[in-house]
Amino acid sequence: MHYNYKYQLDPSEDIVETLLHHVDTCRQLYNHVLYKINETDDIPARYKIQDTLPDLKEWWNDLNGVHSKVLQMVVKRVYDNLSTLKAQKENGRAVGMLNWKPPREYRSLTYNQSGFKLKNTSGRPVLWLSKIGEIPVNLHRDIPENATIKQVTVKEEPTGEWYATFGIDVDEAPPEKPANPEECVGIDVGILKYVHDTDGTAVESLDLSDERDRLERSQRDLSQKEHGSANWEKQRQDVAERHAELKNKRRDYLHKLSAYYAREYDLVAVEDLDAKGLVELPGNSRKRASAAWGTFKRMLEYKCEREGTHFVAVGSRGTTKECASCGVSTEKPLWVRKHSCPACGFEADRDANAAWNILSRGLSKLGVGHSESTPVETVLPTDTDSVSAKRVVEAGSPILKERTASAVSE
Repeated sequence: MHYNYKYQLDPSEDIVETLLHHVDTCRQLYNHVLYKINETDDIPARYKIQDTLPDLKEWWNDLNGVHSKVLQMVVKRVYDNLSTLKAQKENGRAVGMLNWKPPREYRSLTYNQSGFKLKNTSGRPVLWLSKIGEIPVNLHRDIPENATIKQVTVKEEPTGEWYATFGIDVDEAPPEKPANPEECVGIDVGILKYVHDTDGTAVESLDLSDERDRLERSQRDLSQKEHGSANWEKQRQDVAERHAELKNKRRDYLHKLSAYYAREYDLVAVEDLDAKGLVELPGNSRKRASAAWGTFKRMLEYKCEREGTHFVAVGSRGTTKECASCGVSTEKPLWVRKHSCPACGFEADRDANAAWNILSRGLSKLGVGHSESTPVETVLPTDTDSVSAKRVVEAGSPILKERTASAVSE
């Protein structure tokens, strides 16, 4: 199992200066590699570019001050970005070419396999980086004893804070869940209610209006400062902190919500939404972007893998229109929030009906048995238990079940 653990660093001023120099050297190497690739008609293999690094060091002295693995990961970064562009092009998206990285867009460096060590110095954990030195690290949670650190990425956030992300491999199999899952749930995501599941629970979206107001005020203040002045830089820092506050609260909410579903169920079915495409649609795009459905899906997927829970993403087309009881499709505008089937008379909340269709498709796609009746064969719940987003954030879970509430209180 592979995980990422992120910790805040507390580098001294001298170490910060060294880190910034290394990061900028990596940025220049990134641009150099991109320039060399653009010079050729056919893109050479990545390892051919990496083999040229020793020759570069003969005339590019700054490269000698950076660990060799870090330089290799810069080359890999270029090729990873090229692969992403190629994949988007194959999916029909209009893409251009990779651009050179200005300083503000290149903020990290990566050690892979070697050149780093996490150790204890004078009773405090520190991260040792080759050719940089020791950096105190805030280990707010322990790394598992049976874990092997494979990679470390050090990054400067726009707020000026430094973080280290440890890529670790854990020699441990996920918990075994039943081959024929019994506790199954289908999840429909939205804006007014962030998730609506087949257990009849609707979890409200997180209210970030106060954070957005503070961000907008800070941005207005920044626009009134002289660009590049000391006051402008101070206000830019405040804008970055407001952005970070909003982002961290949203991710905290999504982490806790996705962790709940991954722990409590044997199978989780969700919509395979094109989150980016939805954001690009006209009208209400800001709320769709703020919902971060793609982030929630990715969190849910890896947490299900960690917990041994079956995860399946199904097509979203028609989940709202189809009747979960008889399968007849009925057109309904967005403002109609209740599903009423003209064929069988079944009535339910619009999102609850969609959640049952998602679960039904998930069971069919995964091809597993299910001890309970399918939505077509059972009486679907019409009552909805609304859960405040505040309870998710404060308690660490929606507290949808008694055992979860007990775990939180302990």
